[in-house]
Amino acid sequence: MLNTGIPLMSGVISFIFAFFVLKRYFERKRAHLLLWGIGTIFYGIGGFCEFYYGAFGWNALVFRMWYLFGAILVAAWLGQGTVYLLAKRKLANTLMIILGIGSLYALFKIATAQLDPTLMIGEGHTGAELSGHAIITDGVRVLTPFFNIYGTATLVGGAAYSAWIFWRKRVLLHRTIGNLLIAAGALLPAFGGIFSRLQFPGALYLGEFFGVILLFIGFQRAVTPIEEKVVQAEAVA
Repeated sequence: MLNTGIPLMSGVISFIFAFFVLKRYFERKRAHLLLWGIGTIFYGIGGFCEFYYGAFGWNALVFRMWYLFGAILVAAWLGQGTVYLLAKRKLANTLMIILGIGSLYALFKIATAQLDPTLMIGEGHTGAELSGHAIITDGVRVLTPFFNIYGTATLVGGAAYSAWIFWRKRVLLHRTIGNLLIAAGALLPAFGGIFSRLQFPGALYLGEFFGVILLFIGFQRAVTPIEEKVVQAEAVA
């Protein structure tokens, strides 16, 4: 269940999440919504690749897709969406060009990398989960921290900053709550990865599952205003 059902549910929830984000993008035509929509699709691809591995075993193409979309690109593209939301357009466009070039380079390196699935077992992993240790070509796994640090810093940092702004101004409480949930959801996969390295089977998949749930709820909370009941005093004759 941990290595099949949980990743499958993560993938399904991610694609449902992407539908709502992209629906909002087509209504509002905001760049950050497009980037978040793409990022949640990447999240879903990663989940389905993990499900495939748990259910059917090793497949080189599935592994390459997982590593590209699930291990490298997802956090960075979600974070880039937050950059477009908070930063000046010129800076956001510059960073987007760099991210686009970096993503194409990552695609090339992963597509041409040599793989050895037996190396996923050991070195802090149980072999029950997909692991980047299967890549034996130099210069591939070193890319992952750059993308993930950028993505986590921008997504978590941006959400936390937004929550603080709304809380300090005492306005739009729903966005404060939503951004806090987004920040927590973005951190959970990282914690899952840490526990996976400590040889807790399924920790990564659980972190991703609960992470996407919090991201989804946080997004919905941030874009859906809290209904306020206005009580009008009746005039006394």
